[in-house]
Amino acid sequence: MKKSLPIPARHVIRLSWKLVVVLSITLCVVALYRLHSQPDPYSPSSSLSRARSQISRHSVSFTGPAKIAFLFLARRDLPLDFLWESFFENAGALNFSIYIHSAPGFLFDKSTTRSHFFYGRQLPNSIQVGWGESSMIEAERLLFATALEDPANQRFVLLSDSCVPLYNFSYIYNYLMASPRSIVDSFLDMKEGRYNPKMLPIIPKDKWRKGSQWIALTRRHAEVLVDDEVILPVFKKFCRRRPPVDIRKGKLNIKLQKQHNCIPDEHYVQTLLAMSELDVELERRTLTYTLWNNSPNKTESKGWHPMTFNHANAAPQKIREIKNINHVYYETEFRTEWCRINSTSVPCFLFARKFSKGAAMRLLSEGVVGHFDTSALLDPPP
Repeated sequence: MKKSLPIPARHVIRLSWKLVVVLSITLCVVALYRLHSQPDPYSPSSSLSRARSQISRHSVSFTGPAKIAFLFLARRDLPLDFLWESFFENAGALNFSIYIHSAPGFLFDKSTTRSHFFYGRQLPNSIQVGWGESSMIEAERLLFATALEDPANQRFVLLSDSCVPLYNFSYIYNYLMASPRSIVDSFLDMKEGRYNPKMLPIIPKDKWRKGSQWIALTRRHAEVLVDDEVILPVFKKFCRRRPPVDIRKGKLNIKLQKQHNCIPDEHYVQTLLAMSELDVELERRTLTYTLWNNSPNKTESKGWHPMTFNHANAAPQKIREIKNINHVYYETEFRTEWCRINSTSVPCFLFARKFSKGAAMRLLSEGVVGHFDTSALLDPPP
């Protein structure tokens, strides 16, 4: 019989290294798979899921002092905090709560705001927001989800960092609490370009709505908003802002400009509520007045953009004109929306935007919100 030849040591070493390499690659693949299969704890969806799990569902059974949740969607700080300070000073602490979605990592404390009402009111799970992107509505949903954790919050008002109140707290509180309806600007969008047929069959065109993103919701409707897992994915995929013209892209611009130009925050809540058959439970208007620069030349950079109120054009007469508006006309529906609460005629607007610091100082000095010594604003914040 022939004796088997011994395997050279170098072959053993080479085989061992191959096994080590194969095993290492296998472990890396498994680790990557597990990493990607786990939800990102810092993603908007994960943040919303955590907030949703803590929501107290007491829309009907809650008893006690009801609160209005003021939800501020801010770029960074709140430049008009001094005006809101005066507004909240005249409110009962049990009648309101404040939540702010700001840039991730930004803190509201003595060094960043003049008002103690905003200390620590920022969301810890805020996200980076881009104008005209789905991140805007994801930030809104985070605000509503966080506010829903407090069962005392029964009305929810979404505001920008340039919004101002047109009345004192007592008037606004009674106005909102008297209505069993949400107040949401919502109308049929018949123009081509926003609705994408690829949204079918989930979102039919007859349910496609448009309106101002500045809304006021009842608790039940706020729950509908944060519970949505059907309409939002469609928006994220098919409702996107058209990229601006870039001369470096040459002929590619022609193709890009044929894309649907969809602004998610002008359609999402309105379409979601319409899809939920809740149109009949809405006052279909907004509480926030905006002065639009309706330029006839659509190519102008400032055309169809909100105007900014400054010290000069925030005169008492202009504020009175805004407060005296009692109806809104919607040309796409040939509808006049008369502003009423429980069949009683009321002013349409409780808030207005976009206000500069100078305009806000004038509101205070004229006593629109309450007495305020504007000379205090001449000193820099601590």
